[in-house]
This record gives sequence, C-alpha cells and structure tokens, in this order.
Amino acid sequence: MGPILSFAKMLAVTAALAATLAACSTVGSLQGSEDGASTEKEARNMRPDDPLARPTQVAWTSARATRCGFIFSPQQLRSNYLNAEASYGHSPQQMKKIETAYDYTRESVLLGIKDDLRYCNKERLDAIRHDLNRYLAGNYAPTARMAR
Repeated sequence: MGPILSFAKMLAVTAALAATLAACSTVGSLQGSEDGASTEKEARNMRPDDPLARPTQVAWTSARATRCGFIFSPQQLRSNYLNAEASYGHSPQQMKKIETAYDYTRESVLLGIKDDLRYCNKERLDAIRHDLNRYLAGNYAPTARMAR
C-alpha cells in the first residue's frame, strides 16, 4: 500500500478534479461528491446509476479490506478494475475521472477508518469478504454493502 496522501496533496487533487469536472456536462448528474466518496456513508449510499458508483464502491471495499487485514493485492485489484472499465470503451477523460474517483475514495476512506479499533467486527468482515470476493472475480456491479 502506498503512503496516504497528505492533507495538502488531497486538497490539491480535489481542486484539480473539481476544475476538470466543472468543464464536463456530467457534473450535474453526479450525486454526492464529484471526486468519489470521502466517507463510508457516501460510498455506501451512492446510487447504482451514478457514473462514479463502481469506482467508489470498489475502492471503498479495497480500503476496508486493507484496514481489516484481508490478504489480497490492492494494486492488482485496482489494475484489474481499471482494465475492466477501459474495456467498456470510456473516453480518456472518463477514464481519468474513474481513476481519480477510485484513488480519492480509497485514500479518504483509509484515512477515515484507520484509528477505529472496533472497525473490523464480524458483521463488517462478512460484508467486506462478500464484496471483495466479487471484485476479485471480476464482478464490479455497484452493490457493495456496509454491515448494518
């Protein structure tokens, strides 16, 4: 896992992405954050038809699985996911948005859950395992769930 982005770097990335998205016509159709999700609540509550639902939820699951010590390669999951998105014929601009949303969500969620000593409870581990296994098998449908 790479180092977590500093607050200043996250602000710079957010500002750059916001400027990029402001020029796009899809900005109005996005629900919540235009960068991905900065919290678990945002990731969990993304509508499946949101253009950033897949990258946000795959990244969210990757962050959660990393925090809870699942044995997998976060870099390989990211690579496989982005390759799958590229196979859908997205434009380079769309791919950049997807990649940025993925990276922003993963780093933000990791930062938000890193100090929660009670985070990895049994119910949450079961939900993470279910979603992680789907993603590792190549099923990136935006249906990730958070343990209730």
